[in-house]
Amino acid sequence: MSRKEATTKEDLLTVIELLENAGITYWIDGGWGVDILAGKQTRVHRDIDINFDSQYTEKLLNLLLECGYDVDTDWKPVRIELYSPKYGYLDIHPFVLNEDGTAKQADLEGGWYEFEKDLFGNADFEGKTIPCISLKGQKIFHSGYDLRDKDKHDILILENVSE
Repeated sequence: MSRKEATTKEDLLTVIELLENAGITYWIDGGWGVDILAGKQTRVHRDIDINFDSQYTEKLLNLLLECGYDVDTDWKPVRIELYSPKYGYLDIHPFVLNEDGTAKQADLEGGWYEFEKDLFGNADFEGKTIPCISLKGQKIFHSGYDLRDKDKHDILILENVSE
């Protein structure tokens, strides 16, 4: 049986509804985050990247398992990739949120990535205001590595997004 290789806009909105109904603080990142900033879907997406408040890690994992997801890659506390035959791939990233609005994420070497509060924002998409990584954050996250074709596409989209 082949795996679902793309996540749809409907999959995205279903996952967002799940997060909001559960009261989990989150921001959409990655390609879907770029498209949320753009206000429309601009390309096919393999997965949905979600940064979320790490205090909800177990709650979120349990919810996703109940919804038919299975853990595909477990790199806790850095990231967990899950797969659902119905909704496709989900890549979740636990963030430790600080009282001043900054955040940090564990890295694979045992240290931390530190994030300023202006890297978190929201944008209107499909008639809904959705928490997502800000334009500034997306530009930072799309630098410092060899860009793939989809990353080059995302950067072109970001250049046309106004703050």
